[in-house]
Amino acid sequence: MELLSPGIGLIFWTFIAFLIVLFVLRKFAWKPILTSLKERETSIASAISSAADMKAEMALMKSENEVLLAQAREERAIMIKEAKETGTKMISEAKEKARVEYDRILAEAQVAIQQQKNAALIDVKNQVGKLVIEVSEKVLRRELANRTEQEGFIRQQAEAVKLN
Repeated sequence: MELLSPGIGLIFWTFIAFLIVLFVLRKFAWKPILTSLKERETSIASAISSAADMKAEMALMKSENEVLLAQAREERAIMIKEAKETGTKMISEAKEKARVEYDRILAEAQVAIQQQKNAALIDVKNQVGKLVIEVSEKVLRRELANRTEQEGFIRQQAEAVKLN
């Protein structure tokens, strides 16, 4: 049983060795260990703080990005609307210009047709007049060739006039 119960001398020298080790550790190791632990604790705390700041900054950037994205969508919608309006306006202007040009060309064509019609009518009238004159001349020459028939016709007309 002596193995299980230590002697006083062993306890004393173990205690002295413990105090020496404690003194040496306190003198040379304890402060550097505590300093490095304190530094690590500080760096971990600053990293956590920095991470929290970064997270807040990322959230702010995300909200700013969402605002910018919404503005870009609005601008895009406005630009598309303006482009459609401009296209519609250009189409309507082109249609109006084409309609005005069509009306002008149609009016010019109608005037030209009317002028050609009038010229054709004048030409036809002139030709008909010439034909009438030629026919009348031929009829008159034939009628004037027979003097006795002319005198009878004149008397007949004169009697018809007196009766009326």
